Amino acid sequence: MEAVVETTQWSGDVQPNHKYLLDGAKVLAYIKQGSTAPFYFKNPITIDKRGRKFVPLKSNPFKVKEKSTVVKVSGSKGQVYSIDTEEKSCTCPGYTFRGTCKHLVAIA
Repeated sequence: MEAVVETTQWSGDVQPNHKYLLDGAKVLAYIKQGSTAPFYFKNPITIDKRGRKFVPLKSNPFKVKEKSTVVKVSGSKGQVYSIDTEEKSCTCPGYTFRGTCKHLVAIA
């Protein structure tokens, strides 16, 4: 995981740049510009980094769990999903639509 701040210079209308907690191309949380309170996504979202600039933060303002409760599992077609055993959530499409999935059942 990596804590970054966006430094993109937007043309035209001024767009705010926020701080993000990234796991590869997934956004786990963000802090709006001018705020100090992080917002954590229940299900990480994908961020398109094309045309955007990010700089790593020296100190991480996001709460990071000391003991990882995230487990990586392989789907039936080779995809890799993240299961949070504490939150009882999964990043697969089935969990997104139904709120439960076979990956959660398998680790229970």
